[in-house]
Amino acid sequence: MHGPSRFFLATAVASSLVFAGCTTTRPAGTASGTSTFSSPRSSSIEAQVDASLSRLYDTVAGSRALVAGAQGVLVFPSVVGGSLGVGAEYGRGALRVKERTQAYYSTTAGSIGFQAGAQSKAVFYVFTSQEALDKFRQSQGWTVGADATVALARYGANGGIDTNTFRQPVVGFVLTNVGLEAGASLQGAKITEIRS
Repeated sequence: MHGPSRFFLATAVASSLVFAGCTTTRPAGTASGTSTFSSPRSSSIEAQVDASLSRLYDTVAGSRALVAGAQGVLVFPSVVGGSLGVGAEYGRGALRVKERTQAYYSTTAGSIGFQAGAQSKAVFYVFTSQEALDKFRQSQGWTVGADATVALARYGANGGIDTNTFRQPVVGFVLTNVGLEAGASLQGAKITEIRS
């Protein structure tokens, strides 16, 4: 690992520690409202995934049907980041197939430029096709935009998910503390399985 990669990794890890208190869901069973993620297979991350999915269903009309009909859904309950000139984001999540957790993943992303303050969001990747899910699971590191195109969900006049969204192989949602983030970009996010 050389200069820029090492710097980015250090920035991502530092950001995850500094901003760990900024979550979009309140983890169960923790007095301080934060999770240490000491083990990716902890009940805490499972509770956060459940809470994030419930919030998605309550916030976005049609999302429950989309997830129910999908081949799998990858949920990152709390992707946190901030910047000091170079932005970095980090989070951990779980892949669920037929409502059962199959594996745990980490996500990292970076950006150049000033971003004021800490940011926290829940990120969802819904795999509507088996081919897209298989390609994701067989990868040794999956990057949005390079390995697959993720279509952000679009909405119709009735406020529900547009029918064209259901036809995309991978659909993304981004939720912040104030609701669904319109115009969010997931481009460049790198997702890697956490192996014990």
